[in-house]
Amino acid sequence: SVRISGAKNSALKLMAAALLAEGRTVLHNVPDIADCRTMMEVLERLGVGVERLDGSVSVDATGLLGVETPYDLVRRMRAAILVLGPILARTGRARVALPGGCNIGRRRIDLHIRGLERMGATFSFDHGYLDASAERGLEGAVVSLDFPSVGATENLLMAGVAAQGTTVIENAAREPEIEDLATFLMEMGARVDGVGTPTIEIEGVESFRPVEHTVIPDRIEAGTFAIAACATRGEVLLAGARADHLDL
Repeated sequence: SVRISGAKNSALKLMAAALLAEGRTVLHNVPDIADCRTMMEVLERLGVGVERLDGSVSVDATGLLGVETPYDLVRRMRAAILVLGPILARTGRARVALPGGCNIGRRRIDLHIRGLERMGATFSFDHGYLDASAERGLEGAVVSLDFPSVGATENLLMAGVAAQGTTVIENAAREPEIEDLATFLMEMGARVDGVGTPTIEIEGVESFRPVEHTVIPDRIEAGTFAIAACATRGEVLLAGARADHLDL
């Protein structure tokens, strides 16, 4: 029997989304791995109170003071770009180092930028940093993605819930981690419909409340142990895994 850890690809996005709420959000089942520790450092640099205790992470974004994520942290982990949407939505400004942390190949963030531009944000580049501004606030828009990018869908989802009016994301990604993010945002007070389909509709709201939320199990970890059981002709109980996330 092996207990499946929380999904890293969900926990990182939930920690970023917690920036939207003033108050103390608690996330349970957060894996204690390097990427999650890096994201905690990113939040701390933004003036957020972060604490880890027994598999849970508390994020107190009451005193969100900063708008800049430094290069020394972002280069370690590409997912740090996902603070762009919530910071921009909450403060109207963001300065984010261009991401690294991926040796698979070139993975551009142009879909993130084009989508946020549709919502009224303006961007400039300065010595490896992306400066974003939306002084009048973000506005709802229809955004059609060139392909169902997970990161772009998540960034636009986190921005759209705080924008004025209705935002529609077409050709949206449909991974379980996006469903987890949407569920978390709705618990905080967001209005989201169509998650799990190619079209997500979001109605912006003015404020969010801090909540407690349990991160979904990691389907990649569960699948790895399942394949190991097949390879060894063994029998393994995947405690906490979700079969509906393993269909593919």
